[in-house]
Amino acid sequence: MVDLTGRQIQILRAVVEKYMETAEPVGSETIDKKFNFGISPATIRNEMVYLAKHGYLRKPHSSAGRIPTAMAIKFYVRELMREKDLSVADEVSVKERMWQNRDQVDDLFTEAARVIAERANCIGFIMSYDTEHAYHSGYAHVLAFPEFENIDVARTVLSLIEEERAMKEIFDFARGDEPVHIILGEDLGNQYLESVGFVFTDIAVGPGQYHMSVIGPTRIDYSYVIPMMKYFRELLHEMMG
Repeated sequence: MVDLTGRQIQILRAVVEKYMETAEPVGSETIDKKFNFGISPATIRNEMVYLAKHGYLRKPHSSAGRIPTAMAIKFYVRELMREKDLSVADEVSVKERMWQNRDQVDDLFTEAARVIAERANCIGFIMSYDTEHAYHSGYAHVLAFPEFENIDVARTVLSLIEEERAMKEIFDFARGDEPVHIILGEDLGNQYLESVGFVFTDIAVGPGQYHMSVIGPTRIDYSYVIPMMKYFRELLHEMMG
């Protein structure tokens, strides 16, 4: 990764945030009008060309604008984004729904997948690392996103969720010690997953190892989903000892 100037970082942040809002390619005129950086659209355009040259932006076919790459989104999440604080009401509501199922693992993870899906407005997915048995919920949520209007994208994701071994390979792709991992479809080399994101964490309870994931578009609300995943992880550790 190359070092970016303050202005380049500002422009990259603007492109990522506008793309997350609209799912549309972002042009220099849009950045100029919305963010008013005090520089000309031509200068913004030149900086966007530089960012594209170094792997942070790419230009979709038949579009004058650019969208952030996986590298850009991960940079944004790691360096620029501020995680939201979960409200006490959120935490209490989640805990109440989960607590009544704490004595039965299947019921607990079935409910956990359902609650994760509702909170993230995406697919909630939990899989046992040992048995590859999976719990999932929330298909209707992702079908509301424009990224999933492409039938090949929707079919690929929904088929993938039914293939526990394929999901395990995706989770095994992550590296690093951070508690929550991000894998974007662009990392996986599948054209139908380029607009798809996976946010997941590992849970170790007793002898069991589990992956808990949110699956949705690459513009998942990371500022909310990441702290939510951390809370679910702590809550499941507490409930399952």
